[in-house]
Amino acid sequence: MAFEDIKAIYRNDPAARGIEPILYSGLHAILFHRVSHRLYRWGLRFVARVVSQTARFLTGIEIHPGASIGKGLFIDHGMALVVGETAEIGKDCVLFHNVTLGGTGKHKGKRHPTLGDEVFVGTGAVILGPVKIGNRVRIGANSFIYMCDVPDDATVVGSPGRIVRLRGEPVDLPLPKTIHIEE
Repeated sequence: MAFEDIKAIYRNDPAARGIEPILYSGLHAILFHRVSHRLYRWGLRFVARVVSQTARFLTGIEIHPGASIGKGLFIDHGMALVVGETAEIGKDCVLFHNVTLGGTGKHKGKRHPTLGDEVFVGTGAVILGPVKIGNRVRIGANSFIYMCDVPDDATVVGSPGRIVRLRGEPVDLPLPKTIHIEE
């Protein structure tokens, strides 16, 4: 998996040169997470939390050991990024700094967002609740998505989030009021 994560840096960061990406805090956070997630799945939850909190201290990126992360995640300038326990991130996603994939405090079980494959989440975006973000979705900087699913191939901007492109066509739609909650 580490090889896919390093390839993601070169694919997504035009400033990545030589062996420099091994210094990226986003890569370090992901590698720590791969270890803590395995410990978490083995039932060693306290040790997993020690590893994840060490990563948080060193990188400024907080990823709960219970979160599931696909191959090829790229975290660019990840300071203050938060990923909750039941969050799921698909493959080849990009997250910028100050992104929150959080819960609302009102749910049991699945409490955090699920991101599809090839999702781009801009700086400062907040996605809350057990929502599904489709494949190839682009979420603009400082967008706020609360308890609303986002369909595949959409671009969301604003607070509250609005769909401004859907399948390559310009639109102006509020996020769907119907939400998907599994309990």
